[in-house]
Amino acid sequence: MRLIRTLLPLFAGALAALGQAPFDLLPALIAGLSAVIWLTATAPRPWVAARRAWLGGTGYFAVSLSWIVEPFMIEPEIYGWMAPFALVFMAAGLALFWGLAGWLALRLRGGIWAVAAALALTDLLRSYVLTGFPWGMAAQATVDWPVYQLAQYIGPHGVNLLVLLFCATLAYVLASWRSIPAFGLSVAAALALLWPMPDVQVATDAPIVRVLQPNAAQAEKWLPGNAQKFFDRQLDFSAVPAPEAPALVVWPETAVPFLLERAGLALAQISLSAGDAHSLVGIQHSDDWGRWYNSAALVTPEGEVSDLYDKHHLVPFGEYMPVRWLFRWLDIAGLAANDSSGYWPGPGPQVIPVPGVGKVLPLICYEAIFPQDILQSPERPDLLVQITNDAWFGTFSGPYQHLAQARMRAIETGLPMVRSANTGVSAVIAPNGQVMQQIALGQDGFIDVRLPAAKPAPIYSQTGDWSALVLILGIFWMGVRFRGNISVDAERAAS
Repeated sequence: MRLIRTLLPLFAGALAALGQAPFDLLPALIAGLSAVIWLTATAPRPWVAARRAWLGGTGYFAVSLSWIVEPFMIEPEIYGWMAPFALVFMAAGLALFWGLAGWLALRLRGGIWAVAAALALTDLLRSYVLTGFPWGMAAQATVDWPVYQLAQYIGPHGVNLLVLLFCATLAYVLASWRSIPAFGLSVAAALALLWPMPDVQVATDAPIVRVLQPNAAQAEKWLPGNAQKFFDRQLDFSAVPAPEAPALVVWPETAVPFLLERAGLALAQISLSAGDAHSLVGIQHSDDWGRWYNSAALVTPEGEVSDLYDKHHLVPFGEYMPVRWLFRWLDIAGLAANDSSGYWPGPGPQVIPVPGVGKVLPLICYEAIFPQDILQSPERPDLLVQITNDAWFGTFSGPYQHLAQARMRAIETGLPMVRSANTGVSAVIAPNGQVMQQIALGQDGFIDVRLPAAKPAPIYSQTGDWSALVLILGIFWMGVRFRGNISVDAERAAS
């Protein structure tokens, strides 16, 4: 019985993870996080709070990030043995941020609001530390709800704070019905779910974009004969006539099975299939020093490459190996890289002008999970374009969670997003996060969609995460300052 009580935060965290895609059970997220926050806030000592929060985070990340095993199963005979270790270490490692939050809140004698704010603070921290990994924040589960529209003003971490505060306040209300102010706050937070969803504006003369999805399974993509087959499939999709020709054709990440330096014929075929449209294609290239880059090339109707963007935010251990010399000595290469050195990063975000469309900011694969990277764009674009190969994420939770984060970026920036994913889910997303049209996971095909209008630059695009940081620190101070009103009664109710 004591063991069950000890592991209760672990089970609560796992329950909370069901709020993420593809389950999308928001009540489970609220119930699970409320329990984790309550158990942490009522811990008798800081180290107990740290343990409870860490267990909650371990359960949460083990379920929500279960897709992390998928890349290791592409070649299971080589990498399969790593899969369970990767999941355990990833979940337990990310949970250390939650453990730090629990320890910090109790060490400063904070109450339940301090715990919620500390969790928001450490989620912000993990978005930046060691290249960052913001995947799986509680706010991600609210992208289908109007409350996430507030991200235009306070960003993803501001909304994350609101979700955690709601869970903390709900836990306190359920444990102590005497708190009228806390009940009022929980009602106000619940009403935020009813925030009106803005309309999508699409002009009749807006440009049309064609999005391709070849559905090339990762285990089959590079087999002899298959690479050409999938390339030809995309050429066929690009060449299909339409009542109104698209201005831009978007291919997914690494869609062209040839190095750019040897792709003269392929580029001619791409331009011929697209007619008068430009094509943004995923392709690899190398430089004179033999360094490889994961890139997006804009191919003109004449078959020339007018702009080239090199992915700058690479996936650790997937596209490059930290401490490369050590892993090379161990003969371990990146899972997604094409040689033992992996890819090299590009210089940073780059806006590409596309005739008939406007200024495009390309994002390659997991670059779309970093809102701070988009804000570093040298100028405000008219359109976000994500090209990705989500075959690495499997066919269950990973692709849907990746899509959810693309929708978050559209809301935060007030920009439409075009998303071309190799195996899905390809989509065109309006600035309010609404998916206007999509191609289902595991299907091949294409869609032609007229682009919705971009919104004026929202406040978040000007302030970045600083506004959320100020809010988080302010709430944390309140949680410490008024600890007696929020936590002592809670401890009595729990005793």
